[in-house]
Amino acid sequence: MTPSDQSIESPKPRKRSSVLRIVLAVLLLAVIVVVIVHLLGRKKAPRPAPPQVVSVATATLGSMPEILSELGTVTPTATVTVLPQLSGYLTAVGYHEGQDVQKGQFLAQIDPRQYEIDKQQAEATLAKDRASLAQARADLARFTQLNERKSIAEQTFADQQFLVQQDEAAVKVDLANIAQFDLDLAYCHITAPVSGRVGLRLVDPGNYVTASSSPGIVVITTMKPTTVQFTVPQDSLANVLQRMNGGTRLSVTAYSSDNSREIATGTLYAVSNQMATSTGTVTLRATFANEDEALFPSEFVNVKLLVDTLQNAVLVPTPAVQSGAPGDYVYLVNANNTVSVHKVTLGPSDGRNTVITSGLSAGNIVVTDGTDRLSDGAKIQAAEPKPASGSASAATPASGSQAQHRQARGAASAAQAAS
Repeated sequence: MTPSDQSIESPKPRKRSSVLRIVLAVLLLAVIVVVIVHLLGRKKAPRPAPPQVVSVATATLGSMPEILSELGTVTPTATVTVLPQLSGYLTAVGYHEGQDVQKGQFLAQIDPRQYEIDKQQAEATLAKDRASLAQARADLARFTQLNERKSIAEQTFADQQFLVQQDEAAVKVDLANIAQFDLDLAYCHITAPVSGRVGLRLVDPGNYVTASSSPGIVVITTMKPTTVQFTVPQDSLANVLQRMNGGTRLSVTAYSSDNSREIATGTLYAVSNQMATSTGTVTLRATFANEDEALFPSEFVNVKLLVDTLQNAVLVPTPAVQSGAPGDYVYLVNANNTVSVHKVTLGPSDGRNTVITSGLSAGNIVVTDGTDRLSDGAKIQAAEPKPASGSASAATPASGSQAQHRQARGAASAAQAAS
């Protein structure tokens, strides 16, 4: 073979090696694509949801006061508007505004001169009629002797008897007139009908007043003792009446309008005889000694009526109680460290603790904080359970409480190990 032929055949092996390299590159690229697609398409194994960290408490047995909280008004036992009972000029006022007065104390004076003159005229008329009566009785005595002798006509004797009766009646009228003028003179001297505190002066001396003229002379209000009037709903009336009819003196405490301080403590003593159909409430009244006069007439106060005290009641912290579609419920902590929605029936509450009348037992553990993130069957990590405490005294048996505490610690350890 000539050298020229060899030079013509030499490019063929180079072309075959280039094609081979291209094929290998394509295959390698295909393998890379398959691996990437496989890695991207593989699903990650789902991780279990971490347990919710919540606060829990143990339902306990204790006492709970059953209290009705209502809005009341301070109502004095007596509020008297002193009105003049006759007409005349007001000549004097015997009190200072805002002064405490006693029953019978002098308040004001009406000019009595006209009534003194009228009394003198009545006394003169009485003297005249008494003289006429004496003369008629003397004539009747003579006519009686003559009538026994048949010396005068029967009609004359009878007329004299009637004349004596007329004069006796006239004397009685005169005595009544004098008594009326004595009363008028007493009305001129106005005194306090009740003990209490006088208000601002309504009429100044020198004014002409008339009988029962408005607005009167002064208003007297009894400051102590005083009462507070309030209403309770008809659903609560039965318990109140049952306690009162049993002879129990129910305690009533009055607080300021903003509930920031206690004003006074009294007792319930009266229940109205009718219920207001428009509101479904009945009016009650409590009496207070009010020695310090802290309760002011017509003041609005908050009233708390202690109806009864429940003993050995199941108590849970109030934040544990939830309301929703199931009604009133709590999240009950189960033995497997999960929670379940548990319907309950509520009783009275003091704000810190709430009575559970049915649905729970002492020793059950409920969730008190973190309920907004829970659902039925959710896993939890419970803190150390705290017994319900507050104004109501808790009294849980020692053995049951210790067992529940051990159960809660075991549940918390299991949850930490699982996480």
